[in-house]
Amino acid sequence: MTRENPADLLPELFVLGAAVTGLLAGSFLPRTRQWIVAALCAACLAGGLVTAGLAARRADLMTFDAFMLDPVTHVTRIVVLAATLLVIVLATGPMRGHRRETEFYVLVMLAALGTITLGAASDLLVLVAAYLLASIPGYALAGFGKSAPGTEAALKYYLVGAFLGILMLVGVTLLYGLGRGTSYEILRSGLGAAPSGAVMVGVVLLLAGLLFKAGAVPAHFWVPDVTEGAPPVVAAFVTTVPKIGAFAALFRFAVEALPPDAAGWPVLVAVIATATMTLGNLAAFAQDNVRRLLAYSTISQAGYLLLPVAVAGRTDLAEPALLYYLAAYAITNIGAFAVVVAVGEDELSAYTGLSRRSPLLVASLVVCLLGLIGTPPTAVFVGKLLMFGSALDGHYAWLAAVAAVNSVASVFYYLRWIVPMLRRDDGRGARGTLRGARLTAYAAAAGSVALGIGAGLVLAVVD
Repeated sequence: MTRENPADLLPELFVLGAAVTGLLAGSFLPRTRQWIVAALCAACLAGGLVTAGLAARRADLMTFDAFMLDPVTHVTRIVVLAATLLVIVLATGPMRGHRRETEFYVLVMLAALGTITLGAASDLLVLVAAYLLASIPGYALAGFGKSAPGTEAALKYYLVGAFLGILMLVGVTLLYGLGRGTSYEILRSGLGAAPSGAVMVGVVLLLAGLLFKAGAVPAHFWVPDVTEGAPPVVAAFVTTVPKIGAFAALFRFAVEALPPDAAGWPVLVAVIATATMTLGNLAAFAQDNVRRLLAYSTISQAGYLLLPVAVAGRTDLAEPALLYYLAAYAITNIGAFAVVVAVGEDELSAYTGLSRRSPLLVASLVVCLLGLIGTPPTAVFVGKLLMFGSALDGHYAWLAAVAAVNSVASVFYYLRWIVPMLRRDDGRGARGTLRGARLTAYAAAAGSVALGIGAGLVLAVVD
């Protein structure tokens, strides 16, 4: 079913309205009242969540011939809006009174809008536009602190994104020529008759941009530098929200645009997944900076998220596995970064004895870190079960085994962070002070456990 009704895009219109209205309002508000823009963005995100939930109850349809409204889009909308709302709450403390406070919220909203569009796009041209909308505000956010490390990180982020974006455009051009169209529906039939080697070249080039947004190998180089150099709130956003749209876009492209006999896709994605999760875990072992540790953790998580993409179209478990894992990862990763923002320290040694001074904060961090491992009853545990099941059902048992080994290996570097917090207080460590960050950490940890315990109900609603 296809139609052109702006009401179908109400969640996106809420986000766009918040960005435009917030930018205008911030131009006239005094610096001490810029928080009004944050409140406006939070209210619009809440409104977007309500409309996205209502839209999820309707039948699947295509709107404006390029924007698909189906379970992938519905979950992408809800997860992006909820994660962005958490980031807005997380930023209320660090950004309060900042001379560019309004610009921060506007950039976050625009990047979120691009991310949603990325996951819903069913046309190559819209995909490219969404890629740019999700990327350009991120470049500005990376250098928001105007520090030397932040400026270097922003420059690297921009250069890598621009280069891989050009490769993506070349891939789009090649696929357009081979498939005689940019719509995924046309591509699916057109690419089947095209030379398979040329098709795979176009696919690899297209992957360059999407893997950059996902933070996966070999487009991962920006992740640790941006995570460490940018403000912690920005790091929480760019390592979480853009991934949601990137993986949704990868999955949609595999299911809707590639012909069924595109045999090279599963092997290619499986190899990238193996390299991504392994490199991320190995690099995380030696990190004494918690932000760099989380950066490599997000790279390894990208590897796990690629498993359902590798078996897309080969098993019915692939879609729920990917969507559930995206939701679980988003809330858990933001929760871990919220603790870093609350504590205000990046070195592992600063967390020694924190459990005696901020027990709830430590409990939240332990839940999030154990959640990233995949420990029950957290949400990532259910996501990993679904991910393993999809890989096995898709006849990629070896990939499931690699993911299991990497999950076990990740336990050790997460424990390097957890164990010192539980030691006796030496009186030198930091304590959490920012109220918004603490509330975000508590909410994220509680949400991770609730999403894990209520997995059956959530999956039943999604189905």
